[in-house]
Amino acid sequence: MEKNPKNAFQTIRKEYLSSGISRKSLLSDPVEQFGRWFDEALTSGCTEPNSMALATANAQGMPSLRMVLLKGFDRDGFVFFSNYESRKGRELAENPRGALLFYWPELHRQVRLEGGIERLSAAASQAYFHTRPFLSQIGALASRQSERIESREMLERRFMELEEKYRGQTVPMPDVWGGYLLQPVRFEFWQGRENRLHDRVAYILQDRRWQKERLSP
Repeated sequence: MEKNPKNAFQTIRKEYLSSGISRKSLLSDPVEQFGRWFDEALTSGCTEPNSMALATANAQGMPSLRMVLLKGFDRDGFVFFSNYESRKGRELAENPRGALLFYWPELHRQVRLEGGIERLSAAASQAYFHTRPFLSQIGALASRQSERIESREMLERRFMELEEKYRGQTVPMPDVWGGYLLQPVRFEFWQGRENRLHDRVAYILQDRRWQKERLSP
């Protein structure tokens, strides 16, 4: 009898043996604490430590989720870039709130953030756009993100035409492309522990001050 592949999920299990975290070991400022963990993810060889899941929802509350890349953070917020007419862009226009999730499996850690999201200024978006590789700039110009296309060949043909047109020149940033800033009102730091008794510590912004509390796993 063949093994039912559904049963394989029952045997997929990894035991987390990290030393854990205490409330006292975490900094009082969650942005600084994120920076500390992010630096550790960088030096620990985590694959694309700046990759993050971005959750948005439309005006009716229907959620959607995708991976994007963090392009900067400070006390003002966390920055990513996209096409404003993509699905995420349309949802953020209707409902300017979102959530981020960073997962670093090599460290058995994840960080969750929630907050409002606003667009960066055109000047800030322009400044970043022109630091991107030439072909990435061409890709942003060629792709009408989330729109239905007739074929892959049509997309590649448009890409090659724009590559030829702008080679050796400044690529114009699309009017519908730019940056977003998520301004957190909540953080959660998660550390995997043995027996599934994971450590979870949340920071919640109340009256402009961060309050820290431990959560049950």
